[in-house]
Amino acid sequence: MILKVVRTGGFAGLVAQGELDTGVEPDGERLERIAQALDQGQLGSGRPQPDRYAYRLELRDHAAAEPTLLTVAEQDLDQDAAWLVDRVLKQN
Repeated sequence: MILKVVRTGGFAGLVAQGELDTGVEPDGERLERIAQALDQGQLGSGRPQPDRYAYRLELRDHAAAEPTLLTVAEQDLDQDAAWLVDRVLKQN
C-alpha cells in the first residue's frame, strides 16, 4: 500500500508531506491496518481550528491504483491516526 500525507496549516502555515510504501517498511502491517480502518465519516468535519493542522491522506493499494482521499483536522485524529500521519511525514 502506498500512503501519502500532506499537512497544511498550523501557526506558520507551512506545508509538509511524506510518502511511503508499506511493503518495504518493518511496521508495514500496522500501517496498513490503521490506514484501512480510516473512515471519512468518522474522521470529523475536516475543518481545522485556528493555528492547528489539517491533513490530506492518499491511500493506494499499489502505485497505479486510484487513490482513496481523506481529509482530517488535527483535533479529529485519534491515537492511531496521529501515529500514522506522523510516521508517514517522517519519510520526507
